[in-house]
This record gives sequence, structure tokens and C-alpha cells, in this order.
Amino acid sequence: MSENTPRDDAPRDEPTQIVPPPPAEPPAPPAAPAPTPGWETPAAGEVPPPPPQPQYAQQAPGQQQYAQQPYGQQQYGQPQYAPAAPLTAQEEKTWALLSHAAGLVAMVISAGTLGFVGSLVIYLVYKDRGPFVRAHAANSLNIQITTAIGVVVSVILMFVLVGFVTIFLVGIYAFVMHIIGMVKANNGEWWNPPFTPRFVK
Repeated sequence: MSENTPRDDAPRDEPTQIVPPPPAEPPAPPAAPAPTPGWETPAAGEVPPPPPQPQYAQQAPGQQQYAQQPYGQQQYGQPQYAPAAPLTAQEEKTWALLSHAAGLVAMVISAGTLGFVGSLVIYLVYKDRGPFVRAHAANSLNIQITTAIGVVVSVILMFVLVGFVTIFLVGIYAFVMHIIGMVKANNGEWWNPPFTPRFVK
């Protein structure tokens, strides 16, 4: 037996076996979302209930709450105005004098037709700011109202010629009453004109 002849008892190279890797496991299906509280998943064939209404956080204490009202029924707060401050004694005397002066000047300028305008404006503006100016402004208005009545009567009496005399007397009456009223107001005296009805108080 030659040396190149392999021996029977020599170790032989066994063929290498390739072991395949184990198969990968399939991915797990995604988990179903958790049902919303109060909204259960309906069974097959059932109509799903409406979703629950969202719950809003309550308003913190101290915050103003506004209640909605139907259109056309809104209520709006009335504006609050502070009352005008009362006049001083000197201011009352001044405006009381002006109430007679304004009536006299307006009567002369308008020929006896608009003499009441000045007295009326002062009466409306200052009647709540002092009793003295209110009394004299009311007297001035009463003189003007009496004068207006006398003028109307005089115009009617002009058809018998008497009206030409009475309208002159009415003018003298208004002029004298306003002059006396101005003096009384300047002196701070309370006064009611004679022969004059108290239409305004």
C-alpha cells in the first residue's frame, strides 16, 4: 500500500448542513381604541347612539355672567346722571333778574309775540336748582302768558276800536311788571305780580 493511498481509519470531512432561520412571527394587529365613556360601540345592525355632548368647564367665581335674551327683548340700563348742583344765593338772584329781563327784551324785539321764550328757557334750566329763581322765572312766565291773552283779546276788540286802547295798556302792564320783578329779584325779595293769574308755579 502506497503512502498516497488514504487510510480507512483517517477522519473524513463531513458535509456542512445549513440550518434555515426560524420564520418571523407576523406583527400583532393594532389594538382597538378604547371606547369613549358613555358611548358604547353598537352591535351589528344597531343604530349608534349620538355622541355625548362636550362638558364645558364652569365659569370661575368672580367672572361676570351674561344671560342671552331673545332678539328684541334686550334690556339696556338707563344712564345715570348726577343732579345739578344747587345755585348759590347770589346766582339765584342773578338768574331771577335775568328771567324778567329776558322776557322783557324778547317781548320788545318780537313785538310781544316771543316774550315768553327767554323766561321759559330759564325756568326749565334752573327751576330745580333753587326755589328763588324758580319763583321769579314762574312769575315772568305768568306775566308773558297774561300779556299774550291780553294781546289776543285786544286784536279781537280792534273791530270795535276798543282793542287799540287795550293793546297799549297790555304793553304797559307787561313792561311795568317785568321792571318791578327785576328790582325785587335784585334785592332778593319774594314777589308775586298783581293782576296776574298763576298759570305756572
